[in-house]
Amino acid sequence: MLSATIMVIYKMKKIVSAKNKLLLSVVSLIDDSRKSVASAINEQLSLLYWNIGKKINQEILQSKRADYGKQIIAELSKELSQRYGKGFSKRNIHNFVKFNELYPDLQIVHSLGAQLSWTHIRNLISVEDNLKRDFYIQMCKHERWSVRTLQDRINSMLFERTGISKKPEQTIINDLKLLENKNKITPDLTFRDPYFLDFLGLHDTYSERDFESAILLNLQHFITELGTDFAFLARQKRIIIDAVLE
Repeated sequence: MLSATIMVIYKMKKIVSAKNKLLLSVVSLIDDSRKSVASAINEQLSLLYWNIGKKINQEILQSKRADYGKQIIAELSKELSQRYGKGFSKRNIHNFVKFNELYPDLQIVHSLGAQLSWTHIRNLISVEDNLKRDFYIQMCKHERWSVRTLQDRINSMLFERTGISKKPEQTIINDLKLLENKNKITPDLTFRDPYFLDFLGLHDTYSERDFESAILLNLQHFITELGTDFAFLARQKRIIIDAVLE
């Protein structure tokens, strides 16, 4: 009787083990498929928006009819929003146009759309300087930044605080190409200058407390950029270095 019970338990364990193994395999297939579908959708959306921008550029803005281009874009936005809902505001349509202007090469558009969402791209095209924008593109792809992280990095002027921003233009181009083509990141791309204080946003007159608060706020953002191995404990914390008892 005991032997039969042991055999039943053994078989049940094998069934549970096989089920768990199968479950993990199926979950992996589903997750991979979802990622693939999401990537394909992102690429197709970016391509669609680029083509809309191209059509507007070719038929309206570049055909000497830009004098009423704003009016046409406003009407187009209204019609598209009624048909397809959100996503076709005047601001977004202007972003489509700018996207096409900045990246006329379709191959680059495919590359961006395959790795970044349209929301990423929309934030990136707001960066006017080409080299700076390319820096954020490559770092975003390399470190897999979320949209929020990307915007935080742009707002905190990450490019200006890296060693690469102090280098000649051709050096910056070469380092970014190395990152893009060989996934190799140079020290200049990661070194960040903690003494770049122009972004504190203080007025001409400010108190010592204002200065301290501004530095601590940006220091907190800086520490979070370094990764999970670092932590911001407190704004002011008493630390006893040495204590002598008499």
